[in-house]
Amino acid sequence: MRRRRLLFSLLLIAAAGMGTAAAPPQPAAARAATPLDQVVPAPASVRPGGDPYTIGDRTRIRVPGGSDKAKRVAGYLAGVLRPATGYDLPVTTRSGKDGIVLRLGGHGTKGLGAEGYRLSSSGRGVTISAGRPAGLFRGVQTLRQLLPAAVEKRTEQPGPWRVAGGEIADTPRYGYRGAMLDVSRHFFTVAQVKRYIDQLALYKVNKLHLHLSDDQGWRIAINSWPRLATYGGSTQVGGGPGGYYTKDDYREILRYAASRYLTVVPEIDMPGHTNAALASYAELNCNGVAPPLYTGTNVGFSSLCVPKKVTYDFIDDVIREIAALTPGPYLHIGGDEAHSTSHEDYVTFMDKVQPVVAKYGKKVIGWHQLTGARPAKGAVAQYWGYDKTSPEERAQVADAAKKGTGLILSPADRGYLDMKYDKDTPLGLNWAGYVGVERSYDWDPGTYLAGAPAESIVGVEAPLWTETLKTSAHIEYMAFPRLPGIAELGWSPATTHDWDAYKERLAAQGPRWDAMGLGYYRSPEVPWPAR
Repeated sequence: MRRRRLLFSLLLIAAAGMGTAAAPPQPAAARAATPLDQVVPAPASVRPGGDPYTIGDRTRIRVPGGSDKAKRVAGYLAGVLRPATGYDLPVTTRSGKDGIVLRLGGHGTKGLGAEGYRLSSSGRGVTISAGRPAGLFRGVQTLRQLLPAAVEKRTEQPGPWRVAGGEIADTPRYGYRGAMLDVSRHFFTVAQVKRYIDQLALYKVNKLHLHLSDDQGWRIAINSWPRLATYGGSTQVGGGPGGYYTKDDYREILRYAASRYLTVVPEIDMPGHTNAALASYAELNCNGVAPPLYTGTNVGFSSLCVPKKVTYDFIDDVIREIAALTPGPYLHIGGDEAHSTSHEDYVTFMDKVQPVVAKYGKKVIGWHQLTGARPAKGAVAQYWGYDKTSPEERAQVADAAKKGTGLILSPADRGYLDMKYDKDTPLGLNWAGYVGVERSYDWDPGTYLAGAPAESIVGVEAPLWTETLKTSAHIEYMAFPRLPGIAELGWSPATTHDWDAYKERLAAQGPRWDAMGLGYYRSPEVPWPAR
């Protein structure tokens, strides 16, 4: 194939030398490498300069030291680059400064933390250095974006594959940069979750929050309470067939997420949003009568029976089984919209449930209503309020933060990806208003919640609720182009935050998404290149 291409090129040159019309110039996108500061999220520090590196048929991916984890990152990178470039790109542990070098540890990696990296590019090669494997992986995502968008295609493309010269030094602003996928309102298969994981990884998202239970469906097998999945998971919004993850399915999601350096945060919502569980087991209801399965979209009508002992046997079993499967440090216990639970019962319930999470070695995350109870030491509250949230509720959350409760920020009118872009958006909801791309991006997590200490902010998360979403195409249309902005708020220094500059960098992602087959919303707020 390479020889045929060379022969074809020589024939073109010969033809040009015979006095025929000159060959058309290469488009600017093919001639110029992407500037180092034009990626998403914006890097912390960029020093451009020097010759670009061009990936060619003799390029090797080098892993000096031969770390198994570094070799796996190298294999991932080779898998991304080989189809479009057509090059072999062998992974080798032999030392060398040419080609693409993934270096774990050593000079220049001190102070990079768990996810930071350095990327150096010159005419001879590209080196990504990091103190931890996650940092190498984040650097690889930057390298992807520095290459032409066509590198994302799965068939061979013409190139050239240039990386601009210079150096990037990059570390994240926050350690928690999440996206939530609601698999309860509508069920999504393991393959669909993996597809979303790959999309999240490109923007350095490091947490996948899975909303595994709600009124409409229970989505994970629990051996000690099997009807939760087999019956409680048998439907969804609108009355479809629903579905659930076996434990092996869940393990595969965990494995795949870990290969992309994402930690899974499982959520079992309680004491409200529990109709699927209540329908599965009559004894969980105060009156001993199981309600029917629910396929609507109302909220706030269900509650576990707080006074019953069996409620806590049930919770202990569920948390024990999920904690045993889940390697990450967090377990999310929900706690939102418990309108059918009295305040007194809610406080009692949370006092009993939070120690169960700790008993099985996990840290509590709850929606911010947890701050109306007594958050356990080390607990994290996820704030989902918005501009219309009362000052009293905001102050309650800020006061908890002052007392040591960490905060994940997911303001509904900024970070909820299921909110409509505008009145014409065919999917999503609008109870928090319309959330355009600029509004989603243009806020600062460090100062957003008045009274909350800056050091209490653990990070940000972009939830995607699925009352109206049924397919991967629906997920992508609502998540993109807003999700990369939330990812940037979590990763990039506040000093890089500028909507006018960001929308240009975001626009350049459009051709990449086209190459990936990702169906995004072409918002008129963003100056997308012509297709």
